[in-house]
Amino acid sequence: MEKTYLKWYNKAGYGSGDIAGNVIYALLSSFVMIYLTDTVGMNAGIVGTLMLASKAFDGVTDIFFGSMIDKTHTRMGKARPWMLWGFFGCAVTLVAVFAIPVNLGDTAKYAWFFITYTLLNAVFYTANNIAYSALTALITKNQSERVQMGSIRFMFAFGTSMLIQAITVQVVQALGGGAAGWRTTAIIYALIGLVSNTLSVMSVRELPPEELGEAEDAAAEKYRLSETVRILAKNKYYLLICGVYILSQFYTATLNMGIYFMTYILGDANLLSTFSLAINIPLITGLILTPMLVKKLNGMYKLNLAGYALATLARALVMVSAYMGSVPMMLLFSGVAAIGMSPLQGDLNALIATCSEYTYLTQHKRIDGTMYSCTSLGVKIGGGIGVALAGWLLEASGYVAKMPVQSDSCIKMLYFMYLWLPMIMNLIITFLLSRLKVEQANAKLTQ
Repeated sequence: MEKTYLKWYNKAGYGSGDIAGNVIYALLSSFVMIYLTDTVGMNAGIVGTLMLASKAFDGVTDIFFGSMIDKTHTRMGKARPWMLWGFFGCAVTLVAVFAIPVNLGDTAKYAWFFITYTLLNAVFYTANNIAYSALTALITKNQSERVQMGSIRFMFAFGTSMLIQAITVQVVQALGGGAAGWRTTAIIYALIGLVSNTLSVMSVRELPPEELGEAEDAAAEKYRLSETVRILAKNKYYLLICGVYILSQFYTATLNMGIYFMTYILGDANLLSTFSLAINIPLITGLILTPMLVKKLNGMYKLNLAGYALATLARALVMVSAYMGSVPMMLLFSGVAAIGMSPLQGDLNALIATCSEYTYLTQHKRIDGTMYSCTSLGVKIGGGIGVALAGWLLEASGYVAKMPVQSDSCIKMLYFMYLWLPMIMNLIITFLLSRLKVEQANAKLTQ
């Protein structure tokens, strides 16, 4: 029988750390663009370009921080110090992004946004998020516990995202609306994140190096960044997971343009909260079932592949429903797609840990922190390109902020962004998952 390492409160405490990550991620992905265009008065195309430039810059920091975590040795462990202190910077820069003075000149506004947005993503969020993800491999060696941790983590993540999407518009209005309303909302969310992140850090303990089988731990400090990159590049499953993560974040970024779709096509911005519930409640339900299904199917491969095949079909039916003008059918199939996507969300951290084990079995090197750089890298590249592309497409379509009726070209573009792009992303992810047979590869190597 496989040894267990965690109590229920360790798993729940770890999972609650994604409250912190998602008060940032949900606020940025769902609302930063409409805040910048409709409150601060910035150009959507320029904002999109700045976001992409920022993501290109901070993409190089992911492997760097992963490598730094691998080289860290403190009484708290490798990852926990980075997770703890990184979020203090996240809190400050999140507030700064939503505190752009509206009376600044245009150039100063863009500079303010670019600097604070880059610091938030490239430095503080990267350090915090990679460390948080790496804990999956550092606090337990039990595969079932890793899957449970991932499911619990993403239950907190999607629950937080659902709440942020459902209440933020109303919270901003209740706090006075305009720039002041957004700024105060960001402060409240940052404080909530600080508390939840700190509690998560303190709820778990990292295993000692000898328990993790890191006899080569001292040698790990000698890895140069170039050597670490070479080690990662030789793991084809790492590259596949990076691709899946990037595309899933691209999917989320395009889907988060839903506030424009609800406002200008469905005619009610408050429908965003309804769609959020229709997506996140089935998603959380699926996460609850994921550990049991992984155990029943003796692994993650078949479950993930079948789930995404279902999700792709359901997103195609969301498109059909939208063109028919049926909001209830759109809600129904959005929920079905969410159920299909939930297994991968729940077992992704365990899948990365399995991928890290493949590196250890084939190259006899353990770089867990760097391996989890794919989580932050995916958020940066996929989310960054997705949001930037959304800004460019909005600008190209002739979008005019605060206009009650948009042009036909803009309406067609919103259909493409909210319906077609997510379905295409799911289709490509399904293909990549069909190649992601790392569990089978590890079993053969072990034998």
